[in-house]
Amino acid sequence: MNAVRQKKLMWVIATLVGAIIAVALVLYAVRQQTDYYYDPTAISEGKAPQEKRIRAGGMVVRGSVQKGDVVKKFEITDYKAIVPVEYEGPLPDLFAEGSGIVATGELKGKTFIASEVLAKHDENYMPPEVAKSLKEEHQKRGTDTNGEQFIPATPVK
Repeated sequence: MNAVRQKKLMWVIATLVGAIIAVALVLYAVRQQTDYYYDPTAISEGKAPQEKRIRAGGMVVRGSVQKGDVVKKFEITDYKAIVPVEYEGPLPDLFAEGSGIVATGELKGKTFIASEVLAKHDENYMPPEVAKSLKEEHQKRGTDTNGEQFIPATPVK
C-alpha cells in the first residue's frame, strides 16, 4: 500500500471513530436528561425508581395542601392511589386543590420530593400524561367522563 492510500485510510478511520464517539456522547446525554412519567398508582405499587429523577402527575387531593414557610406538602391522586408530595419553594399561581399538576423530582420512600411543580394553564387543560392515566382508570372502573372533563371518583388511600 502506498503512502497516499495509507494516509487516506487513516483519515477515514479517524473520522469514523470520531463520529462513533460523538453519537455515543449524544445518546448518553439524552438518556441522562430523560424524565419518565409515573402516575400515583405506579408510584404506590413500587414501579417508580427510588432517588432517580422522574415526573409524577395527577390531581391535587382536596384538603391535602399544607403550606409551611419553606416546605409545601400536598397529595396527588389518579383516583386509584394517593402519593404525598413535598415541594420547597413557591407554588405556581395556578396551583389549586382539585387541579391537575405534573411535578419533576425524586421518590424517597413513599414521598415524592418535587424540585419543580407545573400547574394547568386554564380550566380546560390537563397534562396529557395525567389525562391518559385518569381516562384509563375511569375505563377500568366503568365511571363516566363528561367529554374530556372527568367526573372524579372517590380516591382510594
